[in-house]
Amino acid sequence: MIEKKARKKEIGKGIRALLATVEQSPAVETRAEAQKELSSEINEIPLSQIEPNPFQPRQDWDPAELEELASSIKAMGIIQPVTLRALSAEVYQLISGERRFRASKLAGLESIPAYVRTAGDQEMLEMALVENIQRADLNAIEVAISYQRLIDECKLTHEGLSERVGKERSTITNYTRLLKLPPDIQHALRKGQISMGHARSLAGSTDLLKQRAAFRETVNKGWSVRQLEQFLKGKEVSAPGQKSSTPGMSAAMRDIERRLASHFGSRVQLEGQEGGKGKITISYGDDEDLNRILELLDI
Repeated sequence: MIEKKARKKEIGKGIRALLATVEQSPAVETRAEAQKELSSEINEIPLSQIEPNPFQPRQDWDPAELEELASSIKAMGIIQPVTLRALSAEVYQLISGERRFRASKLAGLESIPAYVRTAGDQEMLEMALVENIQRADLNAIEVAISYQRLIDECKLTHEGLSERVGKERSTITNYTRLLKLPPDIQHALRKGQISMGHARSLAGSTDLLKQRAAFRETVNKGWSVRQLEQFLKGKEVSAPGQKSSTPGMSAAMRDIERRLASHFGSRVQLEGQEGGKGKITISYGDDEDLNRILELLDI
């Protein structure tokens, strides 16, 4: 928890003073060093002086989650500062932390702790996209859009992007292929009606009529990824065979089991034990299927 009283600075004063005394200060000999020092300081910046990030890759904001975070901020304050760039002495723009910024407004805060960095539009775009890609709460389409923007606007190859974000090239390719799906399939992926595994299989289909039929059946019948792939290959779709491992499992636990199976596109079994303990078993068909599950787990 940040000790606000110890860290809080007069608004804008510390920033302007640091930049204004670069030449006089023996400890800070160049403007580059001053900017480096400034970017490591935590400053209290008024929310009224902060503009949203125009390069923000995230498009969906859950009102309930924002309200929950706002309640936490009211009780505990801001634990992790946002990152800003200074447009002028009294105007800042978000690089990362828009969820905290929005929730702070809901919480009624007047200022927020922040790191202030110097960045041009191109550098800011890349920083914002790369930092946001690392977040766990972006949906697959938002990640795909971010990857594609880095490729197109920052002139990165798939290999270069793979190094920047710490992902395999095949992962980059799998995500960007999702953008070739029809809008309604992309929308279903955004809303969790189909999983990443479903979307990958659909994106690999060159028969658009079969793709659309497979999508409808998947949504209407709750097909697993394996059932979807069987249909796309022209094979008979087998019964799901999804049975609970534990006799007498509650409806709530069966629902969790079903949702996990849908998320991973594989058979999932929950096994309850005494004392509330248990284990989760995720089945996979081959090495490629295992890699797909590992990607979903972000391992």
